[in-house]
Amino acid sequence: MYFFNVISLLGGLAMFLYGMRMMSASMKEGQSGTLKVVLEKVTNNHIKAFLLGIMVTAIIQSSTATIVITSGLVAAGVLTLHQSMGIIIGANVGTTVTGQIIRLLDIDNGASAVLRLFKPSTLAPIALIAGIILIMFLKFKRSDNIGSVLMGFGILFSGLINMTDSVSSLQESGIFETVFTSLGNNPILGYISGAGVAFVLQSSSATIGILQAFSLSGGITFKIIYVVLVGIYLGDCVTTAIVCSIGAKPEARRVGIINIMYNLSKTVLVLVVVTIIHKMGYLDSLWNVPMNSGSIANTNTVFNLGCAILLFPMVGVYEKLAKMIVKDKTAAKGKYADEINALNPVFFSTPAIAFRGCYNALLKMLDGSIDNFNKAMDMIIGDFDEKTFNEVEEEESRIDYLADCVSNYMVQLTPHISDELHIQIQDEYYKLVTEFERLGDHAVNIAESARDLHNQNTTLSGIAKQEMVVARELLLQIFDFTRFAFLKRNADAARHIEPLEEVVDDMVSTLHENHLARLREGKCTLASGIVFMELLNNIERISDTCSNIGVATIARIHPEMANQTHKYISSLHQGDDADYNLQYNSARIKYFDKLGEVEEKFGDGIADS
Repeated sequence: MYFFNVISLLGGLAMFLYGMRMMSASMKEGQSGTLKVVLEKVTNNHIKAFLLGIMVTAIIQSSTATIVITSGLVAAGVLTLHQSMGIIIGANVGTTVTGQIIRLLDIDNGASAVLRLFKPSTLAPIALIAGIILIMFLKFKRSDNIGSVLMGFGILFSGLINMTDSVSSLQESGIFETVFTSLGNNPILGYISGAGVAFVLQSSSATIGILQAFSLSGGITFKIIYVVLVGIYLGDCVTTAIVCSIGAKPEARRVGIINIMYNLSKTVLVLVVVTIIHKMGYLDSLWNVPMNSGSIANTNTVFNLGCAILLFPMVGVYEKLAKMIVKDKTAAKGKYADEINALNPVFFSTPAIAFRGCYNALLKMLDGSIDNFNKAMDMIIGDFDEKTFNEVEEEESRIDYLADCVSNYMVQLTPHISDELHIQIQDEYYKLVTEFERLGDHAVNIAESARDLHNQNTTLSGIAKQEMVVARELLLQIFDFTRFAFLKRNADAARHIEPLEEVVDDMVSTLHENHLARLREGKCTLASGIVFMELLNNIERISDTCSNIGVATIARIHPEMANQTHKYISSLHQGDDADYNLQYNSARIKYFDKLGEVEEKFGDGIADS
């Protein structure tokens, strides 16, 4: 008979753990963007950081997740180690909120109707019903995510009910009495048990929740609880430190080390203070009293809040010790080391942080490609420089490597996202990483054209160079709109790209005809003419790439356009959009007037310079 009760207990435990993980994961995925923004607002005010740590942990029900997010922001340079200190301590206090929710187990059938609504046996079905309605029948932004949170909440409490029923049935067996008596007689065993279970479950909240469910057996006294609790603090922080250390920079690893030092200090402080107070006789009335769910939650809250207040002045000491334990690496790891380090798998559980790393890396790729374009055009219009050419090639290698890192990271991230917004972001970034890499390739092609002219001991004609000046000015305007569109996710800037791209097509066609005319008149050499044609080809491809970037940005802002981009471009080119026509005509007049000025300046007597 007891065998079936044990099976029921383990089944309830499985439901409880799964419900907690489901609720926490849905919270992190659905609100990770908001949490990231909130944590980024932290200043050097430790009190503000402390309160934010409590709030964020209370929302996502996981101190480990909060500290890992903080570690990621430190690694990315958004927060300093000093700024993270308050968040770490706040996260340890915030995790006690879960226990205060679980104490609803203490509400009995004699309570008022309002209070009975908060009993787990009432909350669980309400949460499950609301969750399944949101997932299956209601479709609005984040309905699935909110539904998953409610389902997790309902499963969690269903597991609690199952556990408590099984515990009640097993009371007669004497198993719990034997286990809890042995823990009470051997505090070290209680400490190790708490640490071990918390380490295995990777959650102090879950471990304390299990204690609260077992408390219905009546065998858990204060002398057992306080040593098990401090063991739980240690076991949970070790897990957090391990997660923070995976592939992380020294500053990020220090966040995990500080969390361990703080929790070690907390366990020592609780053990010393409780022992002293007990020896003085002030705990005699409480020492052997059985504890219920509420008193366990309160004890946990008092321990954490009291330790936070007493240990807050030690934050500077923890910071110095962490820097002594984890040394800075002396060797530099490259220009984009920070961006690459930010692409860390530990952020898969908080997609907003993971996508922030991708965004930063993509922005560096775009800026590097634009910078390479400018250097390459300088060598076309001016003089070739070997050092500049080598810089362009080196930057292109870094851009290619960054593109590989982002692509691989997003592939690994894919199984961890389900929220529609995150899927849209990933779709956009998949397209952009290819386009940004292509921009870099075209810039290198232009630099190689400059090298070819130099190796052949020739150069473009004066008028050809001035035509390149006008083309460059037009492309730089396109780059400005392209960068702003990506940087700010700005649809208006993205819409400015397409009319300018069409002007580039017109200009390339005109310059092609001008070049053939000069070639026929003997005003241009064949060697420089071939290079000029290659330049026109790369200029046109650059504008096409920027057009693709603009369309991808618009599709991200307006998802309904994702499968209609070809139709959208076609309608613009057919003159169906008045605003597009106005921008196109204005830009065409502006840049073709500049080409006209070039022709007037050089006249008919152009010779190769």
